[in-house]
Amino acid sequence: MHLSAILETILFASGEPMALKKLAAVSGYSEKEVSTALNELETSLADRGITLMSVKNEYQLGTHPDNARFVEDLYAREFSEGLSRASLETLAIVAYKGPLSRAEIEYIRGVNSSFTLKNLAMRGFVDRVDNPKDARAFLYQISFDFLKYFGLKNAQDLPRYEEFEKE
Repeated sequence: MHLSAILETILFASGEPMALKKLAAVSGYSEKEVSTALNELETSLADRGITLMSVKNEYQLGTHPDNARFVEDLYAREFSEGLSRASLETLAIVAYKGPLSRAEIEYIRGVNSSFTLKNLAMRGFVDRVDNPKDARAFLYQISFDFLKYFGLKNAQDLPRYEEFEKE
């Protein structure tokens, strides 16, 4: 498999901006090889729905500018409707088990949760905070808006998990 395809996979799975140095470490290639492959990836994505974005040697896959309106429509629909099953599931995991990293949430759910977490963060239900054990990763926790929306004073006011298990 070509390095550009490997980098595309890493960036897709990450869902977050990644530094050139980290991409090199994860892929096992030199920074120079990764830089060349990123240029190839950018070229190969030119006529596709996604693009390679970069800021100060950090890279992320994102929506091609020509398709931005479709993503805006998607978000508008998501926000005009109630929370999806995936959002409710993710929110419950964060509420009862949080704070958790995205990887931990995805392990529990068994699927990529980047879009769902972004959606919940944009709605104000979860906050992304620094991880004291790993400066490279963030943790997700419920927000004050979550507490207000659900009429709770704190996380301890959540219904006990055991009550739901019985139902």
